[in-house]
Amino acid sequence: MEEITKLKSISQYNEMMGQETLHPLVSVIDYSKVKPIKHIRKCMEFYSVVLKDTKCGDIRYGRNYYDYREGTLVFTAPGQIMDIDNKGEYIQPMGWELVFHPDLIRGTSLGHKMKSYTFFSYEVFEALHLSASEQQTIIDCFNKINIELKHTIDKHSKTLIVTNIELLLNYCTRFYDRQFITRENANKDVLIKFENLLNSYFESDKPQTIGFPSVKYCAEGLHLSANYLGDLIKKETGKSAQEHIQLKLIDMAKEKLFDRTKSISDIAYELGFKYQQHFSRMFKKETGYTPNEYRILN
Repeated sequence: MEEITKLKSISQYNEMMGQETLHPLVSVIDYSKVKPIKHIRKCMEFYSVVLKDTKCGDIRYGRNYYDYREGTLVFTAPGQIMDIDNKGEYIQPMGWELVFHPDLIRGTSLGHKMKSYTFFSYEVFEALHLSASEQQTIIDCFNKINIELKHTIDKHSKTLIVTNIELLLNYCTRFYDRQFITRENANKDVLIKFENLLNSYFESDKPQTIGFPSVKYCAEGLHLSANYLGDLIKKETGKSAQEHIQLKLIDMAKEKLFDRTKSISDIAYELGFKYQQHFSRMFKKETGYTPNEYRILN
């Protein structure tokens, strides 16, 4: 098993990169000013936002590779393993990286919002690809944070640093929204595959053996992260992935209710419910009728 370098503090990471530590909880790294790097597999206990301006090797999360070219942003959350494979050669990367420890934002408005920045849990091949103007906006944000880090620490420092990090992440949210729009055809392809996956699932015996499908199950079947699939579905349709799964389940239930040889209990079991009352409750919530009432009306 390949050794993983564990990095718990910002100062430890700065030392590895040959970077001066200006603040114990946050750092902005200009890669053009650091020493050449080679292959390393690392697990960091802090957030990272990396912008690469040049090809510097393939990035891997687990078994997934991404050919990491210029103008791409990749996000990692604490505890994720990141692997840059540049064939063992020393390479001078170009670009920027922002790293910040969870303690920096604890108790702040950004700390409360971090879960909403779902791209920190995307797979590496779901990275954010920037236009030239978007890339400049991100670099400007890095510079603003860096300027504040070089300022003498005072009572305003934390607020200004955290505010600028939040600004950066809000721009990233905007640019991801743009990416979802400009990849409309690819997104529609995912929607079709999502629909086909649900059809196949409910037509099999899987509901009886493992219950109805989770968003995570569907995402894995589509080779996507659960957060990316959820965000894509929401952007394209206005409904969450979980809502789509429930609507598909209700559609399948309606079809089965036309077969009067099957009892409500049989249908509930076929759809993955352990208890008939749970099925009846969900069906009424979605349609306004109990399964029996729907069967009588139709």
